[in-house]
Amino acid sequence: MMRFYCADGRCLSLDIGAAADALTDAVVWIDMVEPTHDEDRMMERLLGISIPTRDELKDIEPSSRLYVEEGATFMTASLVAKADSEVPHLTDVGFILAGGRLVTVRYAAPKAFSLFIGAMHRIPGGCPSGLVLLTRLMETIVDRTAEILEQLVGRVDALSLQVFGEGAAGKRRPPRYLESRLLTVAGHHRLVAMTRDSLASLSRLMTFLYALPPARDDRETRELCRSISRDIQSLSEHASFISGNITFLLDASLGLINIEQNTIIKIFSIASVVFLPPTLVASAYGMNFAHMPELQWTYGYPLAIAAMVVSAAIPYVFFRWKGWL
Repeated sequence: MMRFYCADGRCLSLDIGAAADALTDAVVWIDMVEPTHDEDRMMERLLGISIPTRDELKDIEPSSRLYVEEGATFMTASLVAKADSEVPHLTDVGFILAGGRLVTVRYAAPKAFSLFIGAMHRIPGGCPSGLVLLTRLMETIVDRTAEILEQLVGRVDALSLQVFGEGAAGKRRPPRYLESRLLTVAGHHRLVAMTRDSLASLSRLMTFLYALPPARDDRETRELCRSISRDIQSLSEHASFISGNITFLLDASLGLINIEQNTIIKIFSIASVVFLPPTLVASAYGMNFAHMPELQWTYGYPLAIAAMVVSAAIPYVFFRWKGWL
């Protein structure tokens, strides 16, 4: 699917047949979302450039992600998609500056794009060129990344209260409560790792963009690039701080699990010591007495079997109720 955006934020969503007629000087942004092979070939003919495929966007070599070719500038950044869901992931997005226009190629829907599209008409002075639009889009992407980190801080704080709050309040945790929290910690750590990778790719992109002559020659664009780069640096440091907190929370959870397990082992050890003297006496005498009335009971053997089963079941049920097993 392809959408054409004008400088004032107007959107033209057309099929392949009408796309050539829509590509006028008023169009400053061509957003290609999961483009088909035919759409790629058509845009290559209209713009005179090569549109990167999904596999080419995944190329991790820096020289393959930031380059100038055929008079166009090609840049690729990794963005966090579905950050609010249970399965966030990184998606590679291609940014191409060609003929005064911006072309984006993406195979996912990062929230920053919908936020930027919704606020595009409110940008002062609009977006007269693809370069200005790209810097404004980068600003929105960085703002969205900051929002992801802010939400992650709230989740980590809530998880910290869950891990430490129950014990501090004197409440007994449910069985395997801390073990279930480890999966949540792992999910938070995965998200912050993705965010750091995304910030690293955005930092490289902004450095490359700032070095381009059109960006250096325009004062407003140059200052905006500097501001975005400083924001990326600050967010990278903040992400490292959050990662440290998550690591501490993971270590603390494992420590609490070890403490609980040691407490359980201590209880088992005490129980073994308590029952050791009776076992020693029974072993010494072997219950070999001449006068044992139970030997003459008709149902003595089944009662003994039942007593053994009950004596084994009661500790098992008790330990399960206490959450020790």
